[in-house]
Amino acid sequence: MPYVITEPCIGTKDQSCVEVYPVDCICDAGEQFMINPEECIDCGACEPECTVEAIYPEDEVPEDMQQYITKAQEFFGLS
Repeated sequence: MPYVITEPCIGTKDQSCVEVYPVDCICDAGEQFMINPEECIDCGACEPECTVEAIYPEDEVPEDMQQYITKAQEFFGLS
């Protein structure tokens, strides 16, 4: 998981991150967006564009939001 979208995205789903990303790897997962790790090119363009600061590199996801790593892995069938 190069980047993980966390709790602040839920209910907001601002599309700033989707609009700047050079590949189509951010998908609508219902209550929030998710980044497909198999399509992500790890460019980091999405992180500074997120208006609610919900996107983190996997190794920088805050401790209280670690469950979003698992949630993304499960969504993409990686666990």
